[in-house]
Amino acid sequence: MTRRSRTAALLTALSVFAAVMVVSGPALAIRPDEMLANPKLEARARQIDKELRCLVCQNESIDDSDADLAHDLRLLVRRRLLAGDTDAQVKQYVVARYGDYVLLKPPFDPETWLLWLGPLALFGAAAAAATVYFRRNHAASQVAPLSAEEHARLAELLGISQPGKGDRE
Repeated sequence: MTRRSRTAALLTALSVFAAVMVVSGPALAIRPDEMLANPKLEARARQIDKELRCLVCQNESIDDSDADLAHDLRLLVRRRLLAGDTDAQVKQYVVARYGDYVLLKPPFDPETWLLWLGPLALFGAAAAAATVYFRRNHAASQVAPLSAEEHARLAELLGISQPGKGDRE
């Protein structure tokens, strides 16, 4: 086997390994001991898991997270479903314990306005700052034309003849 073919084989193996890890990463978060025997209840639990935020990972659902707190929340969701709660009751129970922040899509109310409108306000402030900056920069770049005296002085300094006076001296 040549060096080139060994390198190609190694790169192929690494690519396959990386693809498998990317695809199977979220699947590894749910442990077999968490899964419910009833497939319909498990499907409901997985749907609820996808709507709840892992408080450790910040922007991952508890369905995708492998954190211990996410594991505990998944177990809590399944216990509530086994107790007969509806999906809405399970989410209300978790929100009552952890607040609206635990929802990946929090409700639009006065307590969460900053979450929803904050990025828009930051974008607006950045656009306004950029507009002011470019307007000032454009205004500063517009310079008045040289007067006749300034043209004469420039020509004298550069050692060239003045326009309109010919090349005689």
